[in-house]
Amino acid sequence: MSEDLRHSFGVSLVSGAFAGMLVDSVLFPLDTLKTRLQSQHGFWKSGGFLRVYRGLGSAMIVSAPNAAAFFSVYETVRLHGANFFGPKTSRNEIFLSMIGASFGEMAACSIRVPVEVIKQRAQSSNTPTKNLIREALQKEGFFGLYRGFFSTISRDIPFALIQLPLWEYLKQKIILYRHRAPSSLEACLCGSVAGFVAAVCTNPIDVAKTRIMLARNDSKYGRVNFFLVIRYVFEESGLRGLYFGATPRILFITLGGAIYLGGYDFSVRYLESLTRENRE
Repeated sequence: MSEDLRHSFGVSLVSGAFAGMLVDSVLFPLDTLKTRLQSQHGFWKSGGFLRVYRGLGSAMIVSAPNAAAFFSVYETVRLHGANFFGPKTSRNEIFLSMIGASFGEMAACSIRVPVEVIKQRAQSSNTPTKNLIREALQKEGFFGLYRGFFSTISRDIPFALIQLPLWEYLKQKIILYRHRAPSSLEACLCGSVAGFVAAVCTNPIDVAKTRIMLARNDSKYGRVNFFLVIRYVFEESGLRGLYFGATPRILFITLGGAIYLGGYDFSVRYLESLTRENRE
């Protein structure tokens, strides 16, 4: 591994960890409300507006390595991919962002899903987190912690395929029209727009993923595949059912896109400026 590649990987790793912890610590209550709105038990029975930070501990444990894994893989694929797809053009940059985002999400989901399962069950019940982990392992085994893995991949890869290339595209437009790199604030705004568009497009998938993760083996949602869950929700509640929790989720991701991608961009700039100062 070359020195430049090691530097790029390290910057992506640290900046991703910073961005993940930042966005989770700020926006966790909105995520809790979204989960409760999507729960088959109903919003109020799942806790309503009470204890909206329940499950934050498990989320914070995984937020740093999850985002670090995503961005380190994302940037590495983009850097290596340039060797296979010819000259650096706008179209190639977008294509590489799509490939990098897909691989990055697969790496991140291997870390994220077990914590997401426990976090969402904690958000929609009054059971202590350690008891939920014990119950999942006893009744469903180790792979019970990966309930909803394929539905999560099915949601997060399309989400990343929209958000990251759109973010890169918007930043390229700023470079084109302003003849300079986007500022950290502009990177935040680009991340917000990209997050909004991706959230609107993928909300039905998110509803199905939440139902699967909250389900036990003996429930209707625990015995069927991802596409049947979407069908059940549509039959029960129509198109409106596929957008349960849409408002807090879209708000969460719109703000989260600004904080997450803007925080990542800020951290990358800061670390690279430190490196340049050390070299000088």
